[in-house]
Amino acid sequence: MRFASPLYLLLLVPLAALAWLELRKRTGAVRFPDASYFMAHPGTGRIWKHLVLALNLTGLAFMILALARPQQGRVFQETEGRGVDIMLCLDVSGTMQAEDFSPKNRLHVAKERAKEFVARRTGDRIGLVVFSAHALTQCPLTADKSIVNQLIDRVDFGMMEDGTALGMGLAAAVGRLKDSRSKDRVVILLTDGRNNAGELDPASAAALAQACGVKVYSIGVGSKGPVPMPVRDQFFGKRYVQVELDLDARTLKEIARTTGGEFFLASDAEGLKLVYDEIDRMEPVTYKVREHTVYQEKA
Repeated sequence: MRFASPLYLLLLVPLAALAWLELRKRTGAVRFPDASYFMAHPGTGRIWKHLVLALNLTGLAFMILALARPQQGRVFQETEGRGVDIMLCLDVSGTMQAEDFSPKNRLHVAKERAKEFVARRTGDRIGLVVFSAHALTQCPLTADKSIVNQLIDRVDFGMMEDGTALGMGLAAAVGRLKDSRSKDRVVILLTDGRNNAGELDPASAAALAQACGVKVYSIGVGSKGPVPMPVRDQFFGKRYVQVELDLDARTLKEIARTTGGEFFLASDAEGLKLVYDEIDRMEPVTYKVREHTVYQEKA
């Protein structure tokens, strides 16, 4: 509590002095502090006089306190966060149909893990680029996590011609970040193959990211050895063939090194979850807490 006009409290000093002087003048004490006694004994008028004076002094004291304007304070906290601008860059080429990631194919698991990551990134802006033979911005940077996850859900095979334009996908994601005012700008690049399409090679895209101050976390997905790949046959319907897919880990490592990021390898669904957990830890959101007190007049 505080007083808005504390100088008025100085008036309590002479008031206290007056009360002390009146107390010194008293020559007797009240033995029977009962109103009926005073009414029955007119000689006790002096006591009544003291009581009236005490009430007046008390009233004056309360008036002085009111003039001093006592105020009750409430403390409020303001939290200011500095988020990260993040572009997810997701491979949607045909090889992502491989079903070595339980419970479904690689793309399904990659989408689920990405949505989990998005949901816990409080304070960030996040967007999404998908690529196969070309690159497509599925979602520009936004702070609305529900929109991001809805658009992740809509990602599927066949959105464009098949292929793996790794350089084009990375360049498109960097392009969405180059004008960002955020101090921290990140691309999370996920693929299971190597660059075989597009006009821009991965090394040039990595150099572009470096020039724009964008850090790239590259994730290679896929288990070693032959993996089950679904194919459709006009006679037998859906069936599986075992194929060996070619992950270009060397290029992904070089992209991460060039941009100051990290390379990760995920061979199953749980491994991919751990990768996103690690990126979440490496890119914390910074918060500042400021306190201020608001005072209100006490009634």
